Amino acid sequence: MDAPSNKNEASMGQPSDLEAEKRRQYVAANRDRIRELNRTWRAEHLDRARQLNRDSMRRAAARRHREAEVRARGRERAKRWREAHPARKREYQQRWVEENREKVREYYNRYYEIHRDEVNARAAARPDADPDRTKHATRQWADRNKERRAELQRNRRADPEIYKSELEANAAARRLKRSLSRVGLPPKRIHVSTAAERRKHEREADAYFGAPELPEHLRQFTVCAESLTEHVLKNGARMHEFAEAYAETRARMGLPPVPVEDIVYARAVDLVIERMRRVDLLTGRDVAAAVRSTKAQVWREERQRQFDRLVKAVVTHVHRYSALLSAAAEIENQARTYAGKSRVPVEFFVVQLAMQEVVEHLPTNRLTIGDARDARDARDAARIAKRHIAMSFQARWDVVGGQIHARPESLNLGNRSIGQPD
Repeated sequence: MDAPSNKNEASMGQPSDLEAEKRRQYVAANRDRIRELNRTWRAEHLDRARQLNRDSMRRAAARRHREAEVRARGRERAKRWREAHPARKREYQQRWVEENREKVREYYNRYYEIHRDEVNARAAARPDADPDRTKHATRQWADRNKERRAELQRNRRADPEIYKSELEANAAARRLKRSLSRVGLPPKRIHVSTAAERRKHEREADAYFGAPELPEHLRQFTVCAESLTEHVLKNGARMHEFAEAYAETRARMGLPPVPVEDIVYARAVDLVIERMRRVDLLTGRDVAAAVRSTKAQVWREERQRQFDRLVKAVVTHVHRYSALLSAAAEIENQARTYAGKSRVPVEFFVVQLAMQEVVEHLPTNRLTIGDARDARDARDAARIAKRHIAMSFQARWDVVGGQIHARPESLNLGNRSIGQPD
């Protein structure tokens, strides 16, 4: 009984395979006709088609739900196993990495190409979070890998251009050190900033310049600095009188002394801030920077006024006492002749004597005159004064003991000192 039944089953399975193959061939040959028949049936049995579609979607959703539950149970089971066997997990991972080096390298390269900025940011954030630990680790690596470091340096210097540039830089540093040592100056001091410090400064700069309130902040700072400079230049003398009186009052009351200049600028800042429309974004550093800018501008204005006053006073003095100054200049030239030295143009001595007499009666605290006989401001004032005097005295100089004609080459003395010539 068993044999015939098996034979019948085999004979029944063979036509099914043949029918399936015939069906596949028929479908492949009549796709358009089948599609049209399906469309016609759906139009005639719309409710039934929708019901079948809902049933199909319901079965597919249930199948996906079962598969998701199976995967979740598998992940949970694997997680419990990893927590229970950390050593075997680590061993498996290491063995897999050793066996699949190319796959790991390909994965890392592909990930780096896609997330380059994120990887670089994470790599820079780790040493920035603990710079001391990073320095210690770098020093330990250098101590352990001296041969490796030497090899890297040799490979780097193998490039002729790099080697030549390093030699030139070292030679320039040695020359600078010798030059500074010869003139008695201290060696050049350089604060070498680390990469972590540079990244920190870049982040601070980005945060500052990327702030949405930056334009208004810069506008308030600019208005404050310009208003402060204008106020001090316009009311400087009166404010100094007030500051001196205030300082004297504090001294009489036994209070600690305060510099007059600090009182002047503190009062000026109060007045300017009170008149400004908005100051909500200004900080103490902004106000200090505005004060420094104002001090520099006031110093330049005062220096220019003293310089112009000095030149004008020298020219006026020479015009008023030209005969006496020319006589004194001739005496100086005669003394140089007796000493075996060559004569110098009369204008040189005239301007020098006039400068010495005028400086004693003019404020020159902003000029670099003082004891420096070859100071720049004195040379500039003397050069400009000689130019004015030479334009006025084109004909000749009347001096005691004769007449000294002005020579054209005597006008080109702008780069010479106002001190005694050789």
